[in-house]
Amino acid sequence: MTLTKILSAWSLCLAALVPLGVFAQANPIFVLNSLEANISVIDPVSWTETRRIPTGKEPHHMYLTPDEKSLVIANALSDSLLFVNPKTAEVQRTVQGILDPYQLRFSPDMKWFVTVANRLNHVDIYRWDGANLTLAKRIATGKTPSHLWIDSKSSTVYATMQDSDELVMIDLATQTLKWRGKTGTMPADVFGTPDDKFLLIGLTGGEGVEVYDVTGHEPKFVKLIKTGQGAHAFRGAGDKRHVFVSNRVANTISKIDYQSMSVVENYPAPSGPDCMDLSADGHFIYVASRWAKKLTVIDTRTRQVVRQINVGKSPHGVWTLDHAARQ
Repeated sequence: MTLTKILSAWSLCLAALVPLGVFAQANPIFVLNSLEANISVIDPVSWTETRRIPTGKEPHHMYLTPDEKSLVIANALSDSLLFVNPKTAEVQRTVQGILDPYQLRFSPDMKWFVTVANRLNHVDIYRWDGANLTLAKRIATGKTPSHLWIDSKSSTVYATMQDSDELVMIDLATQTLKWRGKTGTMPADVFGTPDDKFLLIGLTGGEGVEVYDVTGHEPKFVKLIKTGQGAHAFRGAGDKRHVFVSNRVANTISKIDYQSMSVVENYPAPSGPDCMDLSADGHFIYVASRWAKKLTVIDTRTRQVVRQINVGKSPHGVWTLDHAARQ
């Protein structure tokens, strides 16, 4: 038997032993370590950390651009953005002069880039030409802006105010504050349904998710969905019907049905679950276990933790190119 035939037979045997999903998922998983100012790069085949990428000071969130060409890390105390290639984990560039970027988001049409200044109490709106950011407007807001959502039409920004318990609505075209209203305690992440009809807000100081009807001129409170203490971060399930929310204090993740606006499943998620991503087939949730320095992998079918990978201090964001749809 020739060497070529031997290697071919060995490959076939290996393929029979290893799930196809392992081969399909070749792109790295990125975990942002806020208290170490770096990013852990995880190999999803060996499930090991392969390297650390230094960031600026006090990074809190990162965002995969809608065209998926760059992973953007917001460095709050360095007033900068770090762009990383999500396929190769190579640093693309650093953009300076972005004041206190805590959380960040591109509009779906990629014409706008928005950040919240968590320490400085404002929202910044930038024009984006595909390469450069130009500040269009700095808008003073309530106390401690936390998270952002931009609707599918790229027309409206919603931002939560963590310490003044508010939601604000900003018109992108005119960069003006259109509405402000009270929420429950310590609103954090905010998430819009695919039809732009409802907005969900995680109450980190409470025990659930607030639902707002946003089809009118101003948001209208609909109901509170009890998910667990410390409801914090959202991740769409990829089926345009469900969304996951991490309950940081309860150490669980809840799955919410858009149609009934109720919890349909719960999953264990140890040590302060925070931001999440979801495998392309929806089989696994990747969640940052904030207090344990771990990336936790949860099987959505068995509802069990299947592995944990060591990362840095205070892991926060989680992103990968091999993901389910964001809605």
